[in-house]
Amino acid sequence: MNISRAEQRVLHALAQGGCISRLYDGRGRIAEVLCFTRDGHVLSDCDLAVFNKLLRKRLIESKASSPYRISHAGRRSVRSQLDNR
Repeated sequence: MNISRAEQRVLHALAQGGCISRLYDGRGRIAEVLCFTRDGHVLSDCDLAVFNKLLRKRLIESKASSPYRISHAGRRSVRSQLDNR
C-alpha cells in the first residue's frame, strides 16, 4: 500500500501511543483534527486531508467515540522512521 510521508509520520506517532482528537463545526461535521504524540505535543503534519486518507484506508479507528488510534492494519503498514529530518 502506498503511504505518503505525512501519513507515515502520523502513523508513527500513533504507533508510539499518540491519538487524534477531532473538533466539530456547528453542523456536526469534523472541522479540525489534532494529532497528539504520547508526550502531549501536537504534530503539525496531521491535517484534515491526511486524516481522511488514513480513515479511508482504515489505518486508524475510533472505538466508542474515543480519540482515533492506529488500527491493526495501520500497525502492519507502518515502516520504521529514520532520523533524517
